[in-house]
Amino acid sequence: EREVGRSLDSASDFFTGTLPKPTIWAEPGSVIPWWRPVTIWCQGTLGAREFRLDKEKMSEQWDREPPLEPGHKANFSIPHMTEEHAGRYHCHYHSLTGWSERSDPLELVMTGAYSKPSLSALPSPVVTSGGNVTLRCGSRQGFDSYDRFTLSKDGGQDLPQRPGRQPQAGLSQADFPLGRVSGLHGGQYRCYGGHNLSSEWSAPSDPLDILVAGQLPDTPSFSAQPGPMVASGENVTLLCQSWSPMDTFLLSKEGAAHPPLHLRSKYRGQQYQAEFPLSSVTSAHGGTYRCYSSLSSDPYLLSQPSDPLELLVSGAADTTHPSQNMSDPTSGSHPQDYTVGNLIRMGVAALILVGLGILLFQARHDLGGAQRGQEVNTEGTTRRPER
Repeated sequence: EREVGRSLDSASDFFTGTLPKPTIWAEPGSVIPWWRPVTIWCQGTLGAREFRLDKEKMSEQWDREPPLEPGHKANFSIPHMTEEHAGRYHCHYHSLTGWSERSDPLELVMTGAYSKPSLSALPSPVVTSGGNVTLRCGSRQGFDSYDRFTLSKDGGQDLPQRPGRQPQAGLSQADFPLGRVSGLHGGQYRCYGGHNLSSEWSAPSDPLDILVAGQLPDTPSFSAQPGPMVASGENVTLLCQSWSPMDTFLLSKEGAAHPPLHLRSKYRGQQYQAEFPLSSVTSAHGGTYRCYSSLSSDPYLLSQPSDPLELLVSGAADTTHPSQNMSDPTSGSHPQDYTVGNLIRMGVAALILVGLGILLFQARHDLGGAQRGQEVNTEGTTRRPER
């Protein structure tokens, strides 16, 4: 076993194609992060005496290996993947009867050359079996704008590449429709961005889980405690329950950009359940929720959705304080602080009004007494006693 890329003898005895073409593949795969090892395998027929590997556009360099036992395949090792190893490879083998045909091409792709793109699901990463979902891979503002994108699924085949389009200057994106979704589509996806005429790709996007609902024979019940109508700043708990032995529950909100929340189930009252607490709710918490059950043995397949639950948040405190949101763990004390402050101010205002009322009453009382005294004095000076 030798490293790929060493310069060997010229190809004066180039193959004539009299033997069946071999099979070529790469382990652990054809998409390799920078500086990671990869092995290219070439498998022909028994009786092969030598295997050769060539890289397109570098025909002057050859690598060759004797076959491994039992004599029908060989491997070519790349200890550290770099830009010079990225490209298209073919292999062929030689036996007593001559050279084989060239194998089909193997494109070795290096990732990590550029910044990672973003990956999202439209309309949602939770899709009902038989429904449709589109995965969108795009460059990020201020980073590389790519000419093409590719999508990969953990444990599955790489999906076809798609050219990038530019919805606005400095950005590029490509859509990957998954079509009519089945349980086979459930899994974890990543995408990569690349430039034309290159076998180098970006770092992978953050992983995106596609969850397929309707794959398990269960429909959990869903409720809000103490109820679905809650005042701004108060707490509410969303309760998901099932009679079936499900070990995980998921909470999904319509239109939410973030993935569903996961909680391990607990067995209480002869039911499996999970409690999703929402503390110090704001208007951002309002909306339509559903819950699902699943099994950790196949986490991408979900039950039927629960009935929808609409959470209604009353009160306008959060409209005057837009900084309160779900991710702020300290925002729960703010509405209470505002309520206490308002009560204090109202009490002070009431005392002032009472004081003003007393002063006004006293002033009117004093003014009335003065007027009556003046009338008495006036009568005393105008009347004369009868003679």
